[in-house]
Amino acid sequence: MTQHAFIAMPFGTKPGADGRDIDFNRIYSELLKPALEAAGCEVFRADEEQRAGDIRTDMFQELLVADLVLADLTLDNPNVWYELGVRHALRARGVVLVQGPRPTSPFDIYTDRKLRYRLKDGAPDPAFLDEDRATLTAMAKATLGAAVKRKVSPVYLLLPHLQEPAWRNLLVQDTNEFGAAYEQWRGRMDVARAKCRAGDILVLAAETPTQALWLEAKRAAGSALLQLRQFSFALEQFEDGLRVEPDDMVCRSKRIVCLGRMGRHEEAHEAANQLVQDRPNDAEALALAGRVEKERWQSRWRNVDATPAVLREVAGFETASLEEAQAPYHKAFIVDPSHHYSGINALTLLLLLKHLGGEANQVVIDNLVGGVLWAALTAQERDPKDYWAKASYAELCLLVNPRDAVVREYRVVAAAAKGDWFALDSSRQTLALLRDLEFRPDETQAAADIVDREIVRTAPPFQPGQVLLFSGHMVDAPTRPKPRFPPAMVARATAEIERVLDGMKAGPGDIALTQGAAGGDLIFAEACIKRGVRVQLLLPLPEPDFIDASVMPSSDGLAWRERYYALKAQLAEPARVMPVELGPLPAAANAFERCNLWLLYTALSYGPDKVRFVCLWDGAGSDGPGGTKHMVEEVKRRTGQVSWIDTRTLG
Repeated sequence: MTQHAFIAMPFGTKPGADGRDIDFNRIYSELLKPALEAAGCEVFRADEEQRAGDIRTDMFQELLVADLVLADLTLDNPNVWYELGVRHALRARGVVLVQGPRPTSPFDIYTDRKLRYRLKDGAPDPAFLDEDRATLTAMAKATLGAAVKRKVSPVYLLLPHLQEPAWRNLLVQDTNEFGAAYEQWRGRMDVARAKCRAGDILVLAAETPTQALWLEAKRAAGSALLQLRQFSFALEQFEDGLRVEPDDMVCRSKRIVCLGRMGRHEEAHEAANQLVQDRPNDAEALALAGRVEKERWQSRWRNVDATPAVLREVAGFETASLEEAQAPYHKAFIVDPSHHYSGINALTLLLLLKHLGGEANQVVIDNLVGGVLWAALTAQERDPKDYWAKASYAELCLLVNPRDAVVREYRVVAAAAKGDWFALDSSRQTLALLRDLEFRPDETQAAADIVDREIVRTAPPFQPGQVLLFSGHMVDAPTRPKPRFPPAMVARATAEIERVLDGMKAGPGDIALTQGAAGGDLIFAEACIKRGVRVQLLLPLPEPDFIDASVMPSSDGLAWRERYYALKAQLAEPARVMPVELGPLPAAANAFERCNLWLLYTALSYGPDKVRFVCLWDGAGSDGPGGTKHMVEEVKRRTGQVSWIDTRTLG
């Protein structure tokens, strides 16, 4: 992620404290900008804005959302001091101070660490320029990499209970370049989330313009992967987010969910306890602690391969663990009586405790029944489309009402899901737990039948057995000076690709991902189609441009184009085009490198353990960015499952 830096400084030539002129434009171009770029920043100064509009609007936006603000305090320039004050008032960190020679340092920042750069004849001193640049680069990296709890703003240091506003509240009202870019980015993210395309989200996450957006993208990517049940990969996203913001509630909570789903119950338990200690009266934190204890309780008996009667008997020995799971849910509902999720879980677990022979206070049960009834119904009043409120009410009916009422409400739940497989599957898991313990078996079975029928109608997300990812050389163009993959090698390469696929037992139930260039891509895709593998092409450019760039230049380009169209006609899904799916190519990015990452992240989103990478490669560097070498390096960072067909052995 490229981080964004804003420089607040005088413009042009100004008289210094000794009366001699200082060329601040040269200081910017020769010292400040190169040093920050070396620290990995995209650098902006207000006078660089070329569009018509209010320069103050752009300046405010930069001060508020930039990852780093550098203030040059060589002169007592009121604009620079004002801009520094705005930054200090609204952000607790992310400030670097510099100054050239001056007789005294301003009192308000006298003790603050700052770079004192050297001048000669009003410009950066050539004798010290490299040293000053290196020092500033190091300061910028240290500031950007500092723990987010470390405050540098005197406002936040002196007012310890002052909280930074949410970054979305820092977007200025008028239309500006950052706001427009954010809205476009958010729209792409929303589409990717709705379609559960975690690979798309991961690419977009890497392209966010500021650290604040990057955190949101990591949350979105992790949530999509969590929904797809790729728990280990989802965990990576939330842990990445916590490296930026260790106290982020979303990342902390969902990290705990991932740990629980991965069976790492002790780690989940410790993390949940810490969250409750930090937020003792937070219903979400308490409910999460309850969820962790509930999973621990189930892990103690539900892994037994036995009949419901035996499972019920084994679970009866674990009532102490069940009580530990019920207690946080109950407390969460007391803290927030509108939190119907906590209430229904507290009630369900308490009734299961009674069902398994444990002690359960009937007064508490009656109170919970009334409380959940109120919470679920009022939630539906607030939002008639709220699936989870309807599900809580239906579960309440299952616990205490006659069978007819149970059937009626679960039919409402099935309709409210509107084809959301994940929501229905969540309800099915609760019903499976009750069925395993023979709790109200007739009512539970009736509800399960309704949910199962609706799930059959709803297409679950495709889960391939293997994800076959390919990258390889194009067939040499006639003008290529040194052969790499000449036409005479095509038949041998085809045989090798087919041999590798046969060794993997590739077939129906697997998915293949590649681009579609003349040569390795098309040979691989054709071989996969022949074996019944579902093939998905991801194109870095609009199709006509891609054909011109990656199909036609090859030897016998017309024949390869016909093969491309013949393959396209056999695809179950149309080729996905990167600029359509992910938006325009970011500045300074390469379309083919971006597509390599898109292919890789899409493959990984099915589960890193499923990825099988096949490459047709001579082991050398590419002709340009985004070649096979780039893909090999990226894959090796993630998985060792690489089948390399070395073209040097095919001659």
